[in-house]
Amino acid sequence: MQFVRDFFKARPIWMNAVLLFCAYMTFVYLPFDIFFKPVEEDQEVWFGIVLTGWAAKATEPLHWLIYGAGFYGLLRMKSWMWPWAAIYTAQVAIGMFVWAATDPRGEGPLMGAAIAVPFVALTVAFLMARRRFGQEAPPADDGDDDSPDDAPGPTAP
Repeated sequence: MQFVRDFFKARPIWMNAVLLFCAYMTFVYLPFDIFFKPVEEDQEVWFGIVLTGWAAKATEPLHWLIYGAGFYGLLRMKSWMWPWAAIYTAQVAIGMFVWAATDPRGEGPLMGAAIAVPFVALTVAFLMARRRFGQEAPPADDGDDDSPDDAPGPTAP
């Protein structure tokens, strides 16, 4: 259990949630979407515009790359994640608004704005987290009590 605590303590809770979402998209959803979902059922959304069929299938690898990079970047707290995480999240916020306001299945601009608000907040959080990126996340403690860091130091007389 200590391994899990150590793994997640390198990031704030909201960032860990994004990390887990990126992991799910990278290792579960997108492989299914790319390799198993029939082309006639495929849908991808970019900036609020829905692509279907082969157009969607053609852009799925780009989503896979983005979520894979997000997973790795958040896992290791890579410096290049700032500002790219914020830029992508802002694109999602815009896309949520555009989709709700323009797609026949959407609920209109007011609902689009309401749906976009959490993503705008996440964008701001990523922008404000600049100092966290570039400080590589330390490896989690493997539970080995024999490491030099755990050894007692010299005692004062």
